[in-house]
Amino acid sequence: MALQAGIVGLPNVGKSTLFNAISGSAKAQASNYRFCTIDPNVGLVDVPDERLKKLEELVNPQRVVPTQIEIVDIAGLVKGASQGEGLGNKFLGNIREVDAIIHVIRCFENENVLREEGAINPVSDKEIIDTELQLKDLDSVDKKIQRIAKMARVGGDAKAKAELDVVERCKAWLEQGKNMREMELTKEELPAVADMFLLTIKPVLYVANVDEGSMHTGNAFSKALQVVADAEGAEMITLNNSVEADISELTDPDDKALFMEEYGMTEAGLDRLLRSAYKLLNLNTYFTAGEKEVRAWTISQGWKAPKAASVIHNDFERGFIRAEVIGYDDYVKYGSEAAARDAGRLRVEGKEYVVADGDVMHFRFNV
Repeated sequence: MALQAGIVGLPNVGKSTLFNAISGSAKAQASNYRFCTIDPNVGLVDVPDERLKKLEELVNPQRVVPTQIEIVDIAGLVKGASQGEGLGNKFLGNIREVDAIIHVIRCFENENVLREEGAINPVSDKEIIDTELQLKDLDSVDKKIQRIAKMARVGGDAKAKAELDVVERCKAWLEQGKNMREMELTKEELPAVADMFLLTIKPVLYVANVDEGSMHTGNAFSKALQVVADAEGAEMITLNNSVEADISELTDPDDKALFMEEYGMTEAGLDRLLRSAYKLLNLNTYFTAGEKEVRAWTISQGWKAPKAASVIHNDFERGFIRAEVIGYDDYVKYGSEAAARDAGRLRVEGKEYVVADGDVMHFRFNV
């Protein structure tokens, strides 16, 4: 279930450079002019996971299959996009289709990189994007209010009345310049919001694109953005997108290690970004491990064993009997499935078992 994270931001902030670094083989055009990206570029990328490497060492399978996430490079947004300015309608439509947002914000000064928004101000840049998304959401909310108001107020429809109350609260929230992901909604209220496909309800990860000298410490621009991200309860990471793109071009592991050492890096920033994006989507990983294949499988947090089995094949869920489970730490400690079984660390779980991140699983089914 390769879910999508969309890279968004103002023009010329480093979105396509970041996408190039992430996607590796599928290179997006990265140039210094407005609307360089018109149609979204899409790259399916592996999520780095040291646990998968460890299982490979222990099992020595014929192949290893990591879990993946789909990254979408979306056209740069400009002020007025909600009213159709620039590629506004296309941009906002592309955002509507992704599951989470990676918001790239310029946190460096360079007179050679075109900028139409005046002096560098990452907080203001963030607010431009927020405002356009909020305005589009307000439009969606107003349309739903118009659609259900008569049923609620004149027809006396109890369901419509309850929905109208929720939607009107959403309208008031958005009119305060707040994003919907910050609004608390109960489980019972969520269906009233779901059919509007709101943009600001999507989880967001901020990427501060800094100069080379600020890669490890950040700078005044990124620190100002961090304050805003913290207040919002959002995660932010600091990268130099150009350096990350250079690293991604290196295919020889020794060359890559040497390059990173020169920059004082213990791991590529992209690995941090991909793990953060995966976490942002509330995803977990479980593993299957055998001589033919060691594989990571993506599920949503909270899934029970039959639902988790369905990502392998629908028949696994339909005919689910039981799951044989070894915790990742136990698998590593004992070194094999057989040794973990002998030590009493293999558990047999039923339909109500909630799969934990890192479980090594084998499903029994019958159809």
